[in-house]
Amino acid sequence: MNIKIIAVGKIKEDYVKTALNDYIKRLSPYYRLTVTEIPAEQIMDESLAEKYKEIEANKILSDIKSESFVITLEIAGKNLSSEEFAAKIKDISYSGYNELIFIIGGANGLHKKVSDIADFKLSFSKMTFTHQLIRLILTEQIYRAAKINANEPYHR
Repeated sequence: MNIKIIAVGKIKEDYVKTALNDYIKRLSPYYRLTVTEIPAEQIMDESLAEKYKEIEANKILSDIKSESFVITLEIAGKNLSSEEFAAKIKDISYSGYNELIFIIGGANGLHKKVSDIADFKLSFSKMTFTHQLIRLILTEQIYRAAKINANEPYHR
């Protein structure tokens, strides 16, 4: 199964880039993981924040195939343990989907039209994280899920 992460914003810190690339390399025996970065809109006027989110949403939606399973990362999403997350990925792959897409919004969150197309809404915490950090956490959890699903050891 192919896994794609669509994320608003770019990774700026080298240490995050290094960690992400390490996990992507580790994932290669299990999944093909690609990352699409959507440029974040610069908000010049807070009263137009919703419009900027819609611009980002249109870019996100243009990169999604209708036959993909879409998971959005949202504070109001469902919390899963690592084992439950692994089972979710396994269930999706057994359901005949060729592509699993994770969507990470920008600083202003996701526009409603992106949230509305989600097949599943996932939350890692009620806390807010930077898009850079959540991308690293997500990638690590995908790797952990791959190890769990392959019945291979992983740090507890």
